[in-house]
Amino acid sequence: MTFEEMVRLAQERKREMPAGKSTTALFEKGAHGIGKKLVEEAAEAWMAARFEGKDAAALELSQVLYYVACMMAEQGLTLEEVYARL
Repeated sequence: MTFEEMVRLAQERKREMPAGKSTTALFEKGAHGIGKKLVEEAAEAWMAARFEGKDAAALELSQVLYYVACMMAEQGLTLEEVYARL
């Protein structure tokens, strides 16, 4: 899955809010809940990179990207808006 596909998935989940999905529960908590999850995953990525190796770091970083996509969806940000600031 590409980051662009991940962003589309997060936007779809935000729009549809499917019952029983963990992402729906996350969106119900708003930017604060998503932010907490994003920070948690960033810390786990750091620790995996430091102590667990490339595979664990890649897994944790993929989760960071998912929560970035969720925050973008929560805030109504497009890829173009974010990419314009890279």
